[in-house]
Amino acid sequence: MSDVPVPKITRIEVDRELCIGAATCVAVAPELFELDEENKAIVKPAHGADQAAILNAAKVCPVLAIYLYGEDGKKIYPAP
Repeated sequence: MSDVPVPKITRIEVDRELCIGAATCVAVAPELFELDEENKAIVKPAHGADQAAILNAAKVCPVLAIYLYGEDGKKIYPAP
């Protein structure tokens, strides 16, 4: 396990144009993501996932379609 602190993530977005429905985010964080009727990832409304799980789910996306933003509104992942 890494000792690098995970930044406070306050907003999660899925770019529906980029999402290919690979469902790797769902496999890694089923409490956080699900696929909709178009096989695109969506964020569950009351997910309760921890910060590390959110970051890990974004990192496993093969097309980097999951965007994470910090408290200051700046993009944390993928790097701008």
